[in-house]
Amino acid sequence: MKKTKAILCLNLLLFGMWSLNLQAQIPGSRLGQFDSFSNIGSPAIPGAASYSQPSQIYWISGSGANIWFGQDSFSFLSKQMNGDFIVQTRISFVGQGHVLHRKTGIMVRSSAEANAPVVACTVHGDGLTSLQYRTKPGENMKELKFAISAPDVLQLEKKGTTYTMSVARFGELYQTQKIDSMDLGADLMAGLFVCSHTNEFSEEVVFANTRIFKTAPDDMVQYKSYLGSLMETMEVATGKREVVASAEISLQAPNWTPDGKTLIYNSTGKLFNFDLASGKTTVLNTDFANKNNNDHVLTFDGTQLGISHAPAESNGQSVVYSVPVTGGVPKRITEKSPSYFHGWSPDSQFLLYTGQRNGDFDIYKISKEGGKEVQLTNAKGLDDGSEYSPDGKYIYFCSTRTGMMQVWRMDPDGKNQTQLTFDELNNWFPHVSPDNKWLVFISFPKEVPADKHPFYQRVYLRLMPVGGGDIKVISYLYGGQGTINVPSWSPDSKKIAFVSNGIFN
Repeated sequence: MKKTKAILCLNLLLFGMWSLNLQAQIPGSRLGQFDSFSNIGSPAIPGAASYSQPSQIYWISGSGANIWFGQDSFSFLSKQMNGDFIVQTRISFVGQGHVLHRKTGIMVRSSAEANAPVVACTVHGDGLTSLQYRTKPGENMKELKFAISAPDVLQLEKKGTTYTMSVARFGELYQTQKIDSMDLGADLMAGLFVCSHTNEFSEEVVFANTRIFKTAPDDMVQYKSYLGSLMETMEVATGKREVVASAEISLQAPNWTPDGKTLIYNSTGKLFNFDLASGKTTVLNTDFANKNNNDHVLTFDGTQLGISHAPAESNGQSVVYSVPVTGGVPKRITEKSPSYFHGWSPDSQFLLYTGQRNGDFDIYKISKEGGKEVQLTNAKGLDDGSEYSPDGKYIYFCSTRTGMMQVWRMDPDGKNQTQLTFDELNNWFPHVSPDNKWLVFISFPKEVPADKHPFYQRVYLRLMPVGGGDIKVISYLYGGQGTINVPSWSPDSKKIAFVSNGIFN
């Protein structure tokens, strides 16, 4: 119990800016992403809620006798939702608490009635964790217990009549439980809850990294239809995320410029500058290159940009170009196509890219002036996502040669190709921190084909020492294609930028 409390107190310190710039709760009014705050079942001590900017953190206090028997009593910050959706958050209880069974988490209800059918992702003050549900009005709750104690990362997903609860201690992979044939109706209340398990005291909980969004339908045609996008930054050490921009179209692959002031991303075939201080977006001029994909990378000194554009003269297949970071007319680098750019050498003399030649995808390098390409890999399968280390001693890449997509390392001449990850996830796009200490990469579930990195997946961003070793989850996302295809570290190696999916409103 002492260890659990220590972890929760640490989480509160990590997300301690919740007290700044608060939006106070007014019953029935909008708060952050949520439509309404309410006290379900009229608890003896009314609860309260607030939301802070720019930290994007929620605080809720609540009393209430219980959420278990036929009548519930608690405090609830909710949003009206229908269809399929996901709610995510990271929790921290405030203080020691008064009752071991104080509880918090994510809830979906059919209505605000105290006896309504409900599904709840629940964590108790003593660490007990369970998927709780009531199938009919007035029934006692049922539950599926987890082996894990006191997780702080929570997710509840609705897909049809199936509800899936996923939980983890920050840094670890999710554990999951699900229930099927749970029909709560069409228009639902979904959000965050707090229950003190007593009418004598209130309890308080801080919620960070909270997202509530609809998921892609199974029949969505990727690259033709899109969900909304969130462009985010995250503190690598703490996992604290901040949405800096959102759009109803697809934003992809933000690069962080070496001066720390700008994110460069692609959307609708063009490149854009996003000013972090002002929040303003401007077009980065690439002249005729208006079919750029998310394979754009800055030189280490930030003066040039490598891009992948699909020109008509190459039958719409990707070609590598370079262009000044201030914009201009791109210079063609590769003659052969398709070629997908991924990285510059630290001295800006060479470019790395994946090329399809003779029916296979391998990694090549070429002079900044173009000319003859040099093949660096020749293993059967897909080799992709190549990137130099800042000291120029290694090239990191990902490969399906062992069956799963895994992270590899090789010398700049292609020798000594060494596997670094060995798990059952598909690990894509390793990016080296500017201080040359860490790799961050995106991990897809094993159900996704190893040679694919599609949109709208339940993925992780993970961190590993550059030489290999223990791997830590640093973010739990709904994303995939376009999330972190390019080097996305801040220049001080403390943050990364990425794209997740959904609408932040």
